[in-house]
Amino acid sequence: MNIKLKRNDKIGLFFFLAFVLSTSLTWLFEERFNAEQWHSQPLTRYKMVEDIIESNILIGKTKQEVILLLGEAIPSSLNGKEHLVYALGKPPSFFEPKNEILVVIFENHLVIKVIQQQE
Repeated sequence: MNIKLKRNDKIGLFFFLAFVLSTSLTWLFEERFNAEQWHSQPLTRYKMVEDIIESNILIGKTKQEVILLLGEAIPSSLNGKEHLVYALGKPPSFFEPKNEILVVIFENHLVIKVIQQQE
């Protein structure tokens, strides 16, 4: 049986396969949060940041609890709500890699939001 695909079907199949491959690779190289690794390998923290954000492990914690878990924060020039900032290192990239940071935002002395940003 000889199946002929139209040009648009080939393009669609290509993008679908590219999406599946990129999603698989992202999942493969993403790591779960590990406090020991966080402290001993600060340049690879970017691998754990998605787990920190998605698992909400910091939400509801006090500043002192966050510092006990993640260590001392780096100095920050960000304005706005009370927050802590942690360096994540430079993830691999096809373009010029940029330093990333984890911003832990507090309200009423408890973590309400955790975001990842480029410096």
